[in-house]
Amino acid sequence: MLAKSLVIFIGIGVIAALGFGVYLIDVKNTGQLVFVDGPSVSIVTEKFDFKKGEEITIRIVNSGTVPLTFSDASYGLRITGLSGILMYTPVSAQVISNLDPGDEIEFSWNQIKNDGDTALEGLYKISVKGMDDVGKNVEKSTTITIWK
Repeated sequence: MLAKSLVIFIGIGVIAALGFGVYLIDVKNTGQLVFVDGPSVSIVTEKFDFKKGEEITIRIVNSGTVPLTFSDASYGLRITGLSGILMYTPVSAQVISNLDPGDEIEFSWNQIKNDGDTALEGLYKISVKGMDDVGKNVEKSTTITIWK
């Protein structure tokens, strides 16, 4: 027979874990796409955790009220390891690209790095960098996880 205090502590632990899990789900699923007044860019993925080899769809959204300018047709998209080493950037033409307020562009990554190797399991940072109408940098990044 279990001690009464052990049953109480296990019950409190289960309830606390459930509450913390709900909190984490709520925090993880918010904040990707927030529209603001002024210059802003957002990176939206369908989820944060991906299986190895799974196609990753990345949407770049102008979530501000001013047009954004990018230095090439990849819209400044870069995928790096958390250490900052470049893993992937789309092949693109060196042309100025614009994204009007509310517009978006979509890219997909098949988890193949620029050198042709498959990305390993781990954390990756997706970042975008552009400029607003007065030449000020507008940047955004998000982190994803690739699992086995």
